[in-house]
Amino acid sequence: MSGDRLSSKDLSGDLATGVRRNILSLADSKRLLGIRYSDWLLGAPSLETGIAASSMAQDEWGHARLLYAMLKDLGMDPVSVEHDRETGEYASMEALDRPFPDWAAVVAGMVLVDGGLTVLLRGFAEGAYEPAAGRVPKMVVEEAFHASMGAAWFRRLAEGAEEGRTLLTEATRSMLPGILQIMDPPDVLRSTLADARVLPPGATLKDTFLGEVGDLLDLVGVDPAGGEAAAWDPERGRGAGAPEEEAVERARGDRNRELFVE
Repeated sequence: MSGDRLSSKDLSGDLATGVRRNILSLADSKRLLGIRYSDWLLGAPSLETGIAASSMAQDEWGHARLLYAMLKDLGMDPVSVEHDRETGEYASMEALDRPFPDWAAVVAGMVLVDGGLTVLLRGFAEGAYEPAAGRVPKMVVEEAFHASMGAAWFRRLAEGAEEGRTLLTEATRSMLPGILQIMDPPDVLRSTLADARVLPPGATLKDTFLGEVGDLLDLVGVDPAGGEAAAWDPERGRGAGAPEEEAVERARGDRNRELFVE
């Protein structure tokens, strides 16, 4: 994109609200995705994949922390955002509301949730908002390993035993509609971000994402046009519902609250 960059001081009204919501959606999704990866440190198919899950969890938590910090310039207290919100305030993707029930769902999450977040991050970094241009590109680079591992495992399960293929297909079919809706939502605030060149138009993001995962979707016969997303919540920028309480307690660090050092 070309043209003048925007700083936080240039934002007001719906544009400021939209940028805040976008950052929260990315940060909350990365925080919850890190937790979902961490659930598989000991349950992965091999020691090597468990170590990879640990590395990816650390990446996601680090990215979330950097994104939360960006909210300070937009009039929000990052510490309060990280540690004081209730489950119904989380803007994370609905595919992360519940634990991944099996390794096939973890793999679908790598490709769809993690891959979708990378497309959104890349669009944000290439847009007009200067803080994103300065802080987000390194996150995108660090996501390359997640993408390659996810694609390799997706192909392995899709071309392997029937049980693994069935589980992968079910997880993919369940996750995809909500992720596509976040890419291109029925939403005034997202249109405002596109008009200000903070994010590409929703249709562009959606097409980019499907271009990157389309071959994998074909392997399991999942049609992007199939399925139905949850009712849209414009305040949080996600489908209806919320993460389970246990995951949010972990995200907030409730059990270690007295040990916080800022």
